[in-house]
Parts: sequence; structure tokens; C-alpha cells
Amino acid sequence: MISVAEARAHLLSMVQRLDAEEVPLREAASRLLAGPVEARQTQPPFAASAMDGYAVSGPPPAPGTAFEIVGEAAAGHPYEGSVAPGQAVRIFTGAPLPKGADRVVIQEDMTREGDRATVTQDPGPSTHIRPAGGDFAAGTEFASDSPLGARGIALLAAMGHARLPVIRRPVIAILMTGDELRPPGAALDPGEITASNGYGLAAMVEAHGAEARLLPIARDTEESLAQAIDLAQGVDLLLTVGGASVGDHDLVAGALAKAGMDPVFHRVAMRPGKPLMAGRLGEMAVVGLPGNPVSAMVCARIFILPMLHRMLGLPQEGPPVERPLANDVPANGPRQHYMRAERLPDGSVRVADRQDSSLLSVLARADTLVIRPPHAPAAVTGALVPTVNLSDETRQS
Repeated sequence: MISVAEARAHLLSMVQRLDAEEVPLREAASRLLAGPVEARQTQPPFAASAMDGYAVSGPPPAPGTAFEIVGEAAAGHPYEGSVAPGQAVRIFTGAPLPKGADRVVIQEDMTREGDRATVTQDPGPSTHIRPAGGDFAAGTEFASDSPLGARGIALLAAMGHARLPVIRRPVIAILMTGDELRPPGAALDPGEITASNGYGLAAMVEAHGAEARLLPIARDTEESLAQAIDLAQGVDLLLTVGGASVGDHDLVAGALAKAGMDPVFHRVAMRPGKPLMAGRLGEMAVVGLPGNPVSAMVCARIFILPMLHRMLGLPQEGPPVERPLANDVPANGPRQHYMRAERLPDGSVRVADRQDSSLLSVLARADTLVIRPPHAPAAVTGALVPTVNLSDETRQS
């Protein structure tokens, strides 16, 4: 039985950053750029008015100065002539600045009568002009180590990109095993339960940028397991759920071995999640998760998300955050314990009274895992403890 740190190191060594693919801009949201991208054009491509007003030439005009209005400029409809001293062009926000103009006097500072406009108050030193390239110039690089969000997509669109190079989504196959499992919504006979783990795992990895393939539930027979494993061929990571322990009906390890899996480890000194196993089947990484629902989800948070982040080229998360306890917790045993807890408004964490690895209702209410190292002594209210976030949210730029 190995430590959590050793298991994590083994699992991260089994995967690497995936290759790139090019996708349309509309499909790039929540994807990670494969590398820096250069602007294909300058923004704005011309000097433009920042306000509605009048484009004039020369220094700031004094109150009482009159101008002859010689034309009009609007966004998408530039004035084709030039502005000479004593002349003005009626201009609107976003319109190209006419040739010869040095500034825009805002309409609030001028009064118009027919083809003449007169300055009514001091316009001040501002030119109210957005210079060409004031946002970015052609060739400007944009790079991000976070998945693209609305702001990044808007910038890349303005830079002139209709398609973007992004890291390929990891494909993760999820295989639930067990004669007792039935799909959600199916009627249950005596001894049967509803399969839930795979659906939660699929939601988790999809929220973090992967493509999840939920395989048909495998029966506890060598033939059924072999067929299911064969269906997973070609994916980047296979997650099996259940059957990874050492009981008479736990057949997954044997089926994977028969299929040719090279084992890496089996069993981790943690709770929940002791019967975790891992190996490699050809080019495919394989992780066998425990069958208990909470065990599977906690192991996925602690081990699978870091693997997924590595495949996507994302940085690994920082060290656990220390938070004060809102209630006492007992001494811990020889295995590292990930206790389900809720963060309170004051920043403290309340550890759930019930920590059984079958209690999905407790996990659903939790937003934090409190980490209790092996043999940690009892901790009282107010003591600082290391925690990790259970949120499914992704980082975006």
C-alpha cells in the first residue's frame, strides 16, 4: 500500500500534455490555447472618435469660435474629404477621424445652427480620439495558461482569428461494473441498486475540459468485462468503477491483466479510496476507482483531475489551503483521511458528522475536503487544517 503522494506521482507520470487541434472560434470557449497567438490586425485599425461631436483641426478652440460644417462621419461611413482650419465634420463615436482633424469637440460643448457650429464652453485639452493601435498592434501576442472564457474569446476575435489552435480534449471512458447495478430510472429488483458513480464522474471530467464516454454497465463476468474493456480502446484514460478490491467477486483487476495491462500500483493509504489501482494498457492509462460512490468521487478529485490538467497543459493546483475548523474532529488512523465538509460564511469549515463512503447526500452538500494526515491527533474548533476545494468550476480567461 503506497501513500497518496506516491500514488499521485505515479498517476501523473502516466499522462502527458496532449497534441493540438484547430477549432472554429465559436468552439474554442473553455479550451486551452496550444501556444501564443499573434494578432493579425491592428485594433483599432484607424484613429477613431471616442465621442459624438465635431472633428476640427488645430489647438483647443476657445469659446465663441465658429466652424463651417462640411460633412459627416459615422461608424462604417467615413468622411472622404479633409478638414481645413475653420471647418468641422459632424462625427459620431467609432467613426474614422477625417484627414486634417486633430481633435473632437464633444457635442455638449458646441451649438449648431444650420451649417455652422459654435464652441459654447472650454472643451479642455482632451482630443477624444482613440489612436490607431491603441488597443493592440498587428503581431501582438496573446497567451493564457487558463481555459478561454468570454474575455479571451472577444480579444481573439478582434485580433482577426476565425480558428484557433487548442489542446485536444482528453477522451475518458468510464466503465461501471457490477451485477447489482441498474441505470438511473430503471425499476430495481431485490438486491439491485442504481448506478450513480459514472454519471458524477462524467460530469466532473467534462466540467474540466474532457470528453467523457460512459460505457455500458459491465456484468461480473470475464466475458462482459473483456467486451467493455475492448470498447474503451483508443481513449486517453479508462476509469473503471467498482470491482477493484480483492474479494471473490472483484474481477476487474484480473480482466485488465488478461487484456494486457501493465500494473503500476494497487491500494493507497487513504480513506475513502483504499482499493485504488492503476496501470497502462497499451497507450491508454487505466485507473480503477473504488465502487463506493463517495470513494470514487473523492479519488477522482484527488487523482483524476490532476491527470486531466496535465493532459490539457494546465498548471497543477497549489498546496492545500489552511482553514479553521468550526467543530472538533477526532484523531486520525494510519490512512490519510479526506473528510467531507462545508465552508461557512466566516471562512471556517464544518466537518460532516457522518463520513461513510456510501453517503452521496453528505458529499452533495460538501464543498470542501478536510485533509487529515496519517496519525493526526484530535483537532479542536479553531485549529487550522489543510483543505481542498470540491468545486467543479473551471478557470477561465
